[in-house]
Amino acid sequence: MSDTAARLLRFLSLLQTRREWSGAELAARLEVSPRTVRRDVERLRDLGYPVHATRGTGGYRLGAGAALPPLLLDDDEAVAVAVGLRAAASGVIGGIAEPALRAMAKIEQVLPSRLRHRVETLDVVTVPAPASVPRIDASLLTTIATACREHEQLRVGYRDRSDVESRRVVEPHSVVCWGRRWYLVAWDVDRRDWRTFRVDRLQLRSPSGPRFVPREPPEGDVSRFLAQQLSSAAWPYRARVLLRDSLEDVAARMWPGFGVLTPVDEHTCLLDVGADSLVALTQIVGLVDVDFEVIEPSELIETFARLAARYGRAGGGAGGAPR
Repeated sequence: MSDTAARLLRFLSLLQTRREWSGAELAARLEVSPRTVRRDVERLRDLGYPVHATRGTGGYRLGAGAALPPLLLDDDEAVAVAVGLRAAASGVIGGIAEPALRAMAKIEQVLPSRLRHRVETLDVVTVPAPASVPRIDASLLTTIATACREHEQLRVGYRDRSDVESRRVVEPHSVVCWGRRWYLVAWDVDRRDWRTFRVDRLQLRSPSGPRFVPREPPEGDVSRFLAQQLSSAAWPYRARVLLRDSLEDVAARMWPGFGVLTPVDEHTCLLDVGADSLVALTQIVGLVDVDFEVIEPSELIETFARLAARYGRAGGGAGGAPR
């Protein structure tokens, strides 16, 4: 490969890593003169890459063109794309299965053998869960994600878990896939508070709202905020359980959607958790697989006692002969 071709590939890779670069930054990274940077920009444009010069700042950014040019991916990015496409081909987002299969075939055709082996290994050991959740239109997710990125208000209709419909004006912050469902975390303009919306219950309304200045994420962390919303407050049954193990050890074994962990000391932590039944709460706590003490509610203590007697009978233990 010639020095010019190698430099152009590196130039393109830099443009794809962040929104905008100054000419001086690019010259320093590529170890060339500003004049060479300008010539390389013209070469990339001739190859179909829409490199835009920004007025005033003397910077460059890679924009959207009439056709999709080739993308440069490092090893980890290529594996992530291939695995993601396989998941999309059988996932819950409607309308993208066939395009995902076509794109996957193109990606895997050019993967080096070392990367193809990594992808195939992940595919062999990964068993997809049954698709028992509502399918979501890909264009809906794309529109919401674009509004998050461009900081544009959305006007939406929303149907809550009680099937009550309302109209909302929101400032979208993040779209999160959690437990095979998609959620929008957004600032509700009328209620003046952060809210979580299931995307499959959203209906976009026109026109969209104006741009807004993005706020700091709720609780300082969108994932923690979503965990609090989904693991406790949104469920009809809630519990607080003292776990006799450190927060770090419990978190390493527990799926984050199970509940919110709070440290007590280096040997114990609290689990705040929610579910749709008391029995489901016992199952969640049992999956953590540590000694524990139920703080509240008392009904959960009674449920554990009842199940313990049943399991004892099933195993022929002290609770009685098996039935």
